[in-house]
Order: sequence, then structure tokens, then C-alpha cells
Amino acid sequence: MTVTTEVVEGRKVELETIELEPVRVRILPDGRMDRQNAARYLGKTAKTLAMWSLQGKGPRAHKAGGRCFYFKDECDAYLSGE
Repeated sequence: MTVTTEVVEGRKVELETIELEPVRVRILPDGRMDRQNAARYLGKTAKTLAMWSLQGKGPRAHKAGGRCFYFKDECDAYLSGE
């Protein structure tokens, strides 16, 4: 975070600049993500997604071979409020 001081309409104003870091997420070619990567993509923890799955909230979790997967399209729809 960087703080700068500028004069706006005759007053000194402190402005904070925050630098964002890109989030690295592994998405399989068919659009699937495991729970850990889906959590990173959504800005949540894997435990939160596990609890949401039990409560029927959030993007739908799909099970394959005993593992939970989330589809990127469904995560995007959840983020946009659909």
C-alpha cells in the first residue's frame, strides 16, 4: 500500500494506492477446479466451500472419484449473482 498526498480543491488529501496480486488457479481443460482452487478463485477458503456444499449454498459441487469439483462457469455465475 502506498500513501500519497495531493491537493484537491485547495485541501490536502491523502490517497491510498493498493496493488493487487493476481491469483493463480489451476483449471482443467474441461473447466473443472478442485475445491482448493475453486476456493482461491472465489476468494474463500476450502472449508467454507465444504460447509456451503453441506448447506446447499454457493456454486454446485460435483463429485467424481470421491473428489469434489467445481466448474468455472458455475463459479462465474455464482459471482455474478445468478
